[in-house]
Amino acid sequence: MKEKIVQTAGREQLGEFAPSFAHLNDDVLFGEVWNEEAIDVKTKCIITVVSLMASGITDSSLSYHLQNANAKHVWTTGSQKIKEN
Repeated sequence: MKEKIVQTAGREQLGEFAPSFAHLNDDVLFGEVWNEEAIDVKTKCIITVVSLMASGITDSSLSYHLQNANAKHVWTTGSQKIKEN
């Protein structure tokens, strides 16, 4: 069984101020999209990091997603494959 991704940052930081945004961030984006199995988590990590960088977004969201990618061993796997070729 794969690990379910759970996010609560929206509710913790914006829950009272913007409850609809918190719901979309925590329940829809992370609860549904990130847990959908059509695309594996490592690919979602890569797409997210590249999208943020291409958009010039270098704030805490990029840091979070880079840390998440590292925790999922995204870059290690890629560099190992490059070394094998």
